[in-house]
Amino acid sequence: MMTNRPSLWHWFSNGVFYLAMIMLSLVFMTPVLWLLSSSLQSLSGVFSVPYQWIPQPLHWENYRSVLTGLPFVRYFGNTLLITGLVLFGTWLSSSMVAYGFSRLKFRGRQTMFSLCIATMLLPGQVTMIPLYILFARLGWVDTLLPLIVPAFFGSPFYIFLLRQFFLTIPFDYDEAARLDGAGPWRIYWHIILPQAKPALATVTVFSFIGVWNDFFNPLIYINSFEKATLTLGLNFLKTQIIGSGVTQWPVLMAAAVLVLVPNVLIFLLAQRHFIKGINVGGLRG
Repeated sequence: MMTNRPSLWHWFSNGVFYLAMIMLSLVFMTPVLWLLSSSLQSLSGVFSVPYQWIPQPLHWENYRSVLTGLPFVRYFGNTLLITGLVLFGTWLSSSMVAYGFSRLKFRGRQTMFSLCIATMLLPGQVTMIPLYILFARLGWVDTLLPLIVPAFFGSPFYIFLLRQFFLTIPFDYDEAARLDGAGPWRIYWHIILPQAKPALATVTVFSFIGVWNDFFNPLIYINSFEKATLTLGLNFLKTQIIGSGVTQWPVLMAAAVLVLVPNVLIFLLAQRHFIKGINVGGLRG
């Protein structure tokens, strides 16, 4: 009786494939591993040849220098507040607009959607000065509002991504819900959103990383040290260190690691839904 056991060639080809993937992943991970290693090095160890990947001894005081040299907790809190409100605003506004474009029928829907997508063609440099003038006249400069409020008006990319995913959800759910007396808001909240976790996870990862690592917008709108974000704090720390005459690269690397950790955590937590959202989101147009 014949069995469907994998052949020797099957095992060999799989082994070569996984080995190649491991080697390729190590190539991409090298900068991150160097960052971690450098954050625990002495100043001379960063430039040692050959490079010692595992420092002896480990200089944990580099991280202590970051926490004592900057109001790190305040900057972390500011960044976390901005990121949390931006995520909420992005989820709410982008998902509502995407729901309208994907599940509701109204005149001019396709034209409005095309105009929404066309706004992605505008580079940020075009809208930077008008937005600054607007926020300055509103008295929002040197506040967190310019970094938060725009998220509550939707993002064309996230609207497109969520719309594509909403189109993959069968319309039979909507019809069954309407027969039970549900309106558009209930369908949106109780039927569409619970099934859109992969797409929302994708939006979460993209939005979190974009806001958490944003340096340009805080640099434009924030003038006070107490309202600064982590990226501005890194710049302050770099200026202090370079201004002292000796650039303490291990301290800068330690600060970069602390800023990087939340990005890694959010991706690991949303990884399963994120990959599914990327795969499914582009199936229908």
